[in-house]
Amino acid sequence: MSSSAQVSTRDRAAVLARLDRLPRRTVSYAATGIVGLAMFVIFYCNFDINVSFLQTCGQIVDGCAPVNAQSWLPLPVCAYLAGYVLGCLVVAPLSDRLGRRPVLAASVGFAALGSLIAAVAGDYATFTTGRAVTGIAMGAVLAVGNTYIGELAPHGARARYTATTFVLCTLGAMVGIGLGLMLTTQAAPFPEGMPVAFGLANGWRWIHWVAVFLGALAVAATLRLPESPRWLVEHGRIGDADAVMTRLEARAKAPLPEPDPSTVPPPVEHARHAYRELFVDPRYRRRALLLIAMWFTGYATVFSYSTGSTVVLTSLHFTPPVAGMISAAGGVGFFVQGLFSARYSEVLERRYWLPVGAAMTVLGAVIIALLGTDIGWALAGSFLVFFGFNVWVPPTFALSAESFPTRIRSAGFGLVDGIGVLGGATGVLVVAPLVPLLAPLPALLLVSSFLVVAAVLAQFTPRTRNRALEELSP
Repeated sequence: MSSSAQVSTRDRAAVLARLDRLPRRTVSYAATGIVGLAMFVIFYCNFDINVSFLQTCGQIVDGCAPVNAQSWLPLPVCAYLAGYVLGCLVVAPLSDRLGRRPVLAASVGFAALGSLIAAVAGDYATFTTGRAVTGIAMGAVLAVGNTYIGELAPHGARARYTATTFVLCTLGAMVGIGLGLMLTTQAAPFPEGMPVAFGLANGWRWIHWVAVFLGALAVAATLRLPESPRWLVEHGRIGDADAVMTRLEARAKAPLPEPDPSTVPPPVEHARHAYRELFVDPRYRRRALLLIAMWFTGYATVFSYSTGSTVVLTSLHFTPPVAGMISAAGGVGFFVQGLFSARYSEVLERRYWLPVGAAMTVLGAVIIALLGTDIGWALAGSFLVFFGFNVWVPPTFALSAESFPTRIRSAGFGLVDGIGVLGGATGVLVVAPLVPLLAPLPALLLVSSFLVVAAVLAQFTPRTRNRALEELSP
């Protein structure tokens, strides 16, 4: 090795060793504040049509009414998922070459653009196009945002940072659903509806205009992010990485321990093309294929419940408004899960959270199916189901980012999440339509079974908790 290469390797190790000693306060503004805002926006955009689509469809589709609006929903949903896949597989890998910050900012910009198209849409095709563009943001922001968090957070807190950001995801979902209820439905006593609602004639358009504003705000905030020091080091920009580390260290209020560069493994030779390396290197090929299968089956449960819970509750003799309110109450379980994961996600290895989530989902499904004719039990079961099918997601986001090296981390995450989300499309197009044809118990057990399969697959993933990224994925 030449003397210049030795110096470069030594400088690289010196910078990377400084990362894992950073206290939480030095990076939380970036990892959970700015990236969290971007996550809030994309989850708001993901859920903002759940309630408002009834009004949207009635105004842009001739002959659409609440009784048949469901038949017009699959195309915008599938267009959104197609955009999601495009964001994961095409946009997200660009951050491995261009940097995390600019690609993350551009990705959030797709949310603002797609929402703008939806807000001004005068016909079904334009609205569907807007949803497809918005989906690009969802896929790209999830991949690049979680990659950024994994690269910036100390090795003992990566899942915790991811889960803390996920709290903002749940808030975005709740605000999207809540605004849909407030702006597009009439006031009614709980649980027949929301006591405070405005029922605006163009409420659905206002919902998308809010997304435009939030998206623009998130783009401006994201441009203020410090670039990932790991990405800078990977691209030979040691001086820039040192400058970022110096700014982050200045935020610490107490002296930091001395870094130990000897703990950083040396760099390895690698292929220049991200996807080529993913499938040529046996280690990363195995990880990618396993994670794809795990996400595919897990997402089938997540998306099936997200789209089918109201139908199942209606089959249990609840009126549609009550069924909708019970499903919305499940959103409380979604939010509480985020708070729980933010505090406890580092307690267990990543792969063990899937069996926990699967068990809770199955238990909640059984409660709804057997005792759900009572609204109290239905609320409790819905809480458990939503808690269960989400509690595994933040640690598994962390696992997906940890499973690939810095040079192809966004590409790897985007690949497994982008192909995995096709399981969600399977849930929407294949599994959810079967639910009304079955009795409640077998219907809900069918939906839950996919997460059980994912939990089994997860046990073959690598141990990543509390391990340095350079050791885990060289």
